[in-house]
Amino acid sequence: MADFGEYPPNMAPQDALIVREQAEPDHAVVPYSAEDLSRPKAGPLNPFKDENNILKRKSVPTGHAEETFLSEHTFRSKHRAIERRGGPEREYQTNAEQKAEAARIRAGRESKGSATIAEGPGSYVGPWARYKKAEYEVVADGEELASDEEYEIVEEEEDVVESGTIVKAPTKALERRKEAEEMGDETTTFHGSAEYDYQGRTYMHVPQDLDIDLRKEVGSVTNFIPKQQIHSWKNHSKAITALRFFPSSGHLLLSASADTTVKIFDVYHERELLRTYSGHSKAISDICFNTSGTQFLSSSYDRMIKLWDTEKGVCVSKFTTGKTPHVIKFNPDPEHANEFLAGMSDKKIVQFDIRTPNEVVQEYDHHLAAINTITFVDENRRFMTTSDDKSLRAWDYNIPVPIKYIAEPDMYPMTRAAPHPSGKYVAYQSSDNQILVYGANDKFRQNRKKSYRGHNNAGLGIDLDCSPDGQFLASGDSGGYVCFWDWKTCKMYHKFKAGNQAVTTVKWHPQETSKVVTAGLDGEIRYWD
Repeated sequence: MADFGEYPPNMAPQDALIVREQAEPDHAVVPYSAEDLSRPKAGPLNPFKDENNILKRKSVPTGHAEETFLSEHTFRSKHRAIERRGGPEREYQTNAEQKAEAARIRAGRESKGSATIAEGPGSYVGPWARYKKAEYEVVADGEELASDEEYEIVEEEEDVVESGTIVKAPTKALERRKEAEEMGDETTTFHGSAEYDYQGRTYMHVPQDLDIDLRKEVGSVTNFIPKQQIHSWKNHSKAITALRFFPSSGHLLLSASADTTVKIFDVYHERELLRTYSGHSKAISDICFNTSGTQFLSSSYDRMIKLWDTEKGVCVSKFTTGKTPHVIKFNPDPEHANEFLAGMSDKKIVQFDIRTPNEVVQEYDHHLAAINTITFVDENRRFMTTSDDKSLRAWDYNIPVPIKYIAEPDMYPMTRAAPHPSGKYVAYQSSDNQILVYGANDKFRQNRKKSYRGHNNAGLGIDLDCSPDGQFLASGDSGGYVCFWDWKTCKMYHKFKAGNQAVTTVKWHPQETSKVVTAGLDGEIRYWD
């Protein structure tokens, strides 16, 4: 072998044997020993993997098994993809069987048509061809059938409008009239022991043979927290959606339920069911007495608002905009006693006059989602509204432009409201398990010092109410509890079980010292003292 050392670089002889130098041993040897390869895996241990799982055999007769994790979405998408291709059975079908299955599916459709025809019979429809309708032959009564034939009762199908046909949309007035006709007749049933007393008076008369004066000013007595249940009404078959005491006196109790009925009860004497008002086809969403209590409104998910005579049970008039009303409120002002507001599912607050049922007097359209609450403030000259758009707006009555708009990034939808008897504040049930308080004066600011916690209201519209003297705040709970807070200190005074299901509505009696009525999803109305 030639020695290249005695030649200058790049000057080796032409016939010299070139031999590459052998790589150093450390380049060819793997720098891992058996001890290194047998070490445990680096990183934290899996807390869900015990020694038994580690020792499991991963080699199974059909191959090598490894544990893996799939999200529900990934698994469902893969599963549906296989099902669309015919399922696992498709792998065991021959090509002839797969072709026969595809031909059977195609045979159920009409012809895809010719690509040269644009419209009319035989026009091209491609993969959008309709399925063939089953052909039937009319058979007379008593006619005998062949051995391979059988009877089948076929319902007549409605007329189908061909694609591309221009159909004139019905007017809104026609839609409202049809909806009103579909509602059917309103009925009422009297359940009391006697419709008139010995002097010819109905249950509308405020009783004066009691130990308490029901005609005194509301809030003139000191309130206390109730301790025990004294009565219950089990006349509804589904959840209770709203409870209202008769204005001022509170000698009657009006209840609305998801069983489509409204019922009125006697709070004193026999505490019996007096009357049932039927006329809605779906669950009742809200009810509201007028100032005198002679009439009340009921709103339902059948998109109708109905005005009822409290004494006779007659439906006086109907109102609808074609949308679902979530909340209704009569104007407490005597000058506007014939007007009421309705918060709708289409983000609007509509104003009606009971003297003109078919006409919307005013529309307040600034919210971005369904309306939850309407509260009159400032001597009924203004009102505050909340919505699912997580905002609060204040309005001047009859002026469809908000004078105050409150929407913070950390706000949640406020589902229920209760004005304080002082008229200075409004308490709102916020969906983040707390009750917030806003001022009812010019600035409508949130009172950061007042926040009531300790209950659970997530996912439900839990009602709340202030005691007539303004000392306590009461609220329901999704766990079946009723909670009581001190208004000034925000401290929870008492919390007791009031049902096995969520308590969604709570009302203080306007004249009694410590009587509260509660109801919820179990359909039972409970009276506490």
